[in-house]
Amino acid sequence: MIVGIIRLKIRLPGNHSLKGKRRVVKSLIGQVSSRFNVAVSEVALHDVWQRAEIGISAVGNSQPVINSVLDKILEFIERTCLVEVVDTDIEIIHLGK
Repeated sequence: MIVGIIRLKIRLPGNHSLKGKRRVVKSLIGQVSSRFNVAVSEVALHDVWQRAEIGISAVGNSQPVINSVLDKILEFIERTCLVEVVDTDIEIIHLGK
């Protein structure tokens, strides 16, 4: 089993409230989760207005497939223009055998 993880730090330019941040982050999480069938959650910076940290995980049996899915997710997030990607950390974990 192969697990791919992305830790994504984003900036929400022009955002001036936690309510506005949560609306954008919740929308982004919902879009990524439904489009790519992956687990997505806000994992840090919950009380900061213009920044967020999102965790994304995908599970499969082939590293090239997982790499491809993670690349497509990052590309999708950058194309949405809802947020500015500040930093990404990708990790691939091999489990079993």
